[in-house]
Amino acid sequence: MIAIVVAAITLIYSFTGQDDTAYITKIQKQREEKDRFMRTASDSPFADNFATYTGLNWFAPDKKYQVKARLIAIENKKMVELPTSDGKTKRYMEYAYAEFKLDGKEHRLLILEIIDMGPYKGTLFLAFGDETSARETYGAGRYLDIKKPRGQNSILLDFNEAYNPYCAYNDNFSCPLPPQENLLTVPINAGEKNYK
Repeated sequence: MIAIVVAAITLIYSFTGQDDTAYITKIQKQREEKDRFMRTASDSPFADNFATYTGLNWFAPDKKYQVKARLIAIENKKMVELPTSDGKTKRYMEYAYAEFKLDGKEHRLLILEIIDMGPYKGTLFLAFGDETSARETYGAGRYLDIKKPRGQNSILLDFNEAYNPYCAYNDNFSCPLPPQENLLTVPINAGEKNYK
């Protein structure tokens, strides 16, 4: 009987390990693709001088920071104006709140919808700050791309995919700052770190 229990536990752990390995490989591949884009793309923030690019810095992937959040619909959605890094403002439409538990605390982030004309119109946008901001990570916050859920009341937030806005690398870009309600009181030791 003990042998069966040990075999079952070993089997469970071996599957978990394979899942973690596949997940880490996926995250590393995304990071390699972003690094290649930064080094070579015509719309990279380093396009004026690729020789200055020294590579991005990341926290090690950690599945703890892949969280399932409840989507809380917003009735009577209103326009939100976010200040930008260059002293202007940018307008978004409220979309929903994402509520989740991390480090034993409940958190709530506002997801916004891009309303500007262009290729990103209608896509979702999440800017946040946390206890690592202006220390290990960019002081003006980081971003997460959010896929629009279809008829779901939950969403997966993967902070391992959090990235810096372009103004972290080049002052010529205008980047929206996180709304006040998206300043988390815990460190998010995941995703992109400060660019050095």
